[in-house]
Amino acid sequence: MKATVTPELTVGVIARTLHKPLHRIEYIIRARGIWPCGVAGNARIFTEADVQRISGELRRIDHEKAEVGQ
Repeated sequence: MKATVTPELTVGVIARTLHKPLHRIEYIIRARGIWPCGVAGNARIFTEADVQRISGELRRIDHEKAEVGQ
């Protein structure tokens, strides 16, 4: 049986995946109370559902900023 290796979804990986600065990802995690599903060394590990939630929050914030700027 061959083991499937999936990359850990750390804050840095999430930032690169979503093409957003690390500080924005950190802000969403802290402000929305998103807790990691685990820890590997000092790295916090998140689920794919967490990434989707972070992405949705970033879209919502960007949309609100666009509306205020109009």
